[in-house]
Amino acid sequence: MRIHVVKSGDTLWRISQMYGISINQIAAANGLDNLNQLVLGEALVIPAPYQQYIVQRGDTLWAIAQRLGVTMQGIINVNQLTDPTKIYVGQVLTIPILYHTVQSGETLSAIASRYGTTVSAIVQANQIQNPAMIYVGQRLRIPEAPKPVIEVNAYVTDMGTTGANIVAPLTSYFTYVSPFSHSVGEDGSIAALNDEAIIRTARERNTAPLLVITNFVGNKFSAERAALILRTPELQDKLIDNILTMLKQKGYSGVNIDFEYVNPGDRENYNNFLRKVVARLRPQGYSVSTALAPKITAGQKGQLYEAHDYAAHGEIVDFVVIMTYEWGWIGGRPWAVAPISEVRKVLNYAVTEIPRNKIVMGVPLYGYDWKIPWVQGTLARIISPKEAVNIAAKYGVAISFDETYQSPYFRYVDETGQRHEVWFEDARSMQAKYDTVKAYNLRGISYWVLGNPFPQNWPVQAANFTVKKV
Repeated sequence: MRIHVVKSGDTLWRISQMYGISINQIAAANGLDNLNQLVLGEALVIPAPYQQYIVQRGDTLWAIAQRLGVTMQGIINVNQLTDPTKIYVGQVLTIPILYHTVQSGETLSAIASRYGTTVSAIVQANQIQNPAMIYVGQRLRIPEAPKPVIEVNAYVTDMGTTGANIVAPLTSYFTYVSPFSHSVGEDGSIAALNDEAIIRTARERNTAPLLVITNFVGNKFSAERAALILRTPELQDKLIDNILTMLKQKGYSGVNIDFEYVNPGDRENYNNFLRKVVARLRPQGYSVSTALAPKITAGQKGQLYEAHDYAAHGEIVDFVVIMTYEWGWIGGRPWAVAPISEVRKVLNYAVTEIPRNKIVMGVPLYGYDWKIPWVQGTLARIISPKEAVNIAAKYGVAISFDETYQSPYFRYVDETGQRHEVWFEDARSMQAKYDTVKAYNLRGISYWVLGNPFPQNWPVQAANFTVKKV
């Protein structure tokens, strides 16, 4: 997989010729609706020829295998497909065998660099006696570069059939799917959620659903509701009983506890509650995880941070989701949603308190469109990465990329004369995040939130990681 940034004079045909891959594959990988419309500065995912194949309308696994000269079983095995009759338009399939025909002037070093592998791996795969002697027209087998195995969680807020339809074509990219959310009642009850279709879809596709528990009251996190539960042992026992009942009845694999804006004085109460949850759930085979605010020091002030004890959570639960996003947020000034410079500050602290194999890094699947000059009290508009590119195309503006934040952005003026600033995610910003996961050797990633179209993310993820299934 490569990332191409559109330059002046680029066309999709010219780009396809440059990389030796079809226009349809590039269009499929990036979800392009108009093949004649490219935006200056737009990042395009270029799937590796044969190593990555984007499923198109009318494809079957048998036809794909025949076309690419591999076995159906090989594709099934490498992609962990549970039902080979169910593949989806836009799904990224890894093809286990790739061949390259040597061109004039090429060296093994250049070929290895092109495919993200090593000279020694190519030499071994092809039993080459003298690496300095390859010839034009020689057909070389290119071994797939090994990829780290990680766990991937994805939150989804759309329920019912709508949510299930969002989840269905993406389950191969996830270890867990987490319908958001079940709020806790003042009597220790758990609010109902129309998540049965999502759970069923996830289970059918070898993806583990997680029960998300929050201290929501209305549409806000409530410190008072958290305090009531965390300070009342009898309510905790009722809540844990209800969690266990729901886990069993609905078929969840574990619980993800997302208590936010907890009173600082309830820090140790929260820790003790988690110990009780783990003591009850773990012997029955259920996982327990938490969502944590993005802290950079142990003593960071603010109600979002103080009750979240990184060291204790790292010791008690199976894994933590650190919410490394929302620097640029709906009510704040224009900024990158997850500037990598800030994300790394959080991780630099986190790894001193939490084992790396328990850290799941939060990743946003959305952006914001702000009106500028920004005025305190005004709200940005949530947009998908795909919509962001369409806005840039509509208003004829180029997309820029901030190297410090590793994030794309642009400005435009709408029909009323109002100026706007947009920050969003693209293949480059996601690659920077995935590189960070690998550099810190983390357990995995957690997406907030499904439902915002971002087709190019999935081939980027697939090129970087193998997803662990549980």
